[in-house]
Amino acid sequence: MVSTTVARRSPRAWMRIAFAMFAVGWGANQFSPMLIVYRHELRLTAGEVAGLFLVYALTLIPGLLIGGPASDRFGRRPVVWPFVALSPLATLLLVLGPRSLAMIAVGRALAGLCSGVVFGAATAWVQEVSPDEGLSVRRSALALTGGFGLGPVVAAGLAQWVSDPLVVPYLPHLVIGAAAAAVLAGTPEGAASRSSARVRPVATARRWPPAAVRTRQFWLAVAPGSPLVFGSVALAIVVLPEEVTSARTLSVGFAGLMTVVSFAAGVAVQPFARRLHHMLAGVVAGLVCAAAGCAVGIAAVASADRVLAGVAAVFLGLAYGLCLVSGLRQAEHMASPDERGAVIACYYAVAYLGFAVPYLAAGLGALAGKSGAFVALTAIIAALALWTAGYAASLRRSSGQPEGDVIVRWSRRNRDSVSR
Repeated sequence: MVSTTVARRSPRAWMRIAFAMFAVGWGANQFSPMLIVYRHELRLTAGEVAGLFLVYALTLIPGLLIGGPASDRFGRRPVVWPFVALSPLATLLLVLGPRSLAMIAVGRALAGLCSGVVFGAATAWVQEVSPDEGLSVRRSALALTGGFGLGPVVAAGLAQWVSDPLVVPYLPHLVIGAAAAAVLAGTPEGAASRSSARVRPVATARRWPPAAVRTRQFWLAVAPGSPLVFGSVALAIVVLPEEVTSARTLSVGFAGLMTVVSFAAGVAVQPFARRLHHMLAGVVAGLVCAAAGCAVGIAAVASADRVLAGVAAVFLGLAYGLCLVSGLRQAEHMASPDERGAVIACYYAVAYLGFAVPYLAAGLGALAGKSGAFVALTAIIAALALWTAGYAASLRRSSGQPEGDVIVRWSRRNRDSVSR
């Protein structure tokens, strides 16, 4: 085992890792408003547009499920750094083949793989060099949100006003991605990832899925609200911009504005979510905000009102921030140090199922109309909120203790029994 300096609580260490997450998040989400550009410039069919959106997820989830456990076993930096370096290469493919559907698809597939490997492992890495779990969750969530939010905003603005909208929007990420790879190269490992790799047997480290994910609580408390992390922003930045504007007036600039509104709300609410003692209360609040956003979306779609769409985007952004921070807090509390990367990766894998929400909305729209789709989504999300609130109340009644303490103690007891 190669000896690596441990830098727990090092400000420079967490900032380097967070910057790498920011850069990869930028590269991942800069593509969202560009779908509008490709649809018009390349005259793509609806199926081809959906395929470009889907190919990212098809490589992202395997990347999560491989990268998290691999970083638990081999260390964070050896797993994270190569894929941070590959992220600008994925963007370069989009620059080199701006009118080649095959090149665009390959670039998006590589971007999905980089995102999957980096997000789970780097989130665990930030936790290991931060002074406490609550602060590490805030740092990780802010880094991801910053990249997810600024990437598409810059790309949308450039695509709207530059003369070469298929190339120029990607140039900023080439610079940011290369800089992230450079600063991450010398970043030390976190304490937990190195010490656990030395003391745990290889056979135990390879067990899959990780013990915490095999508990009832992960699937009853963490999993139900997780898809609304990215499902909420998908509604705000993919579905609503298309539903409230006609094909003639559809503007990539408006999609960028919706991105700004939703992610700004998500960033603003994250400090509040981190301070909540009851972690499931944050999930419930996020689900309520998501239901409220869909409810406003009913009126926005029915009247093709961009202002109402913006209001809906605020609520959906709040849902994103609350669900992300609260869900990550639960996942980190449940995970043992030697399985932290794997558990967080599993959490992200469930959360990324939310990218299927635009397809769900389209299917519901075919059955019940555009407004009817948002009525159905409102009812589904409200039911999830009621379920999660009831589950949190049952935990408090059964133990007579604060729900946050119950989650930690019960999940660790179940995790230990599963491990045995």
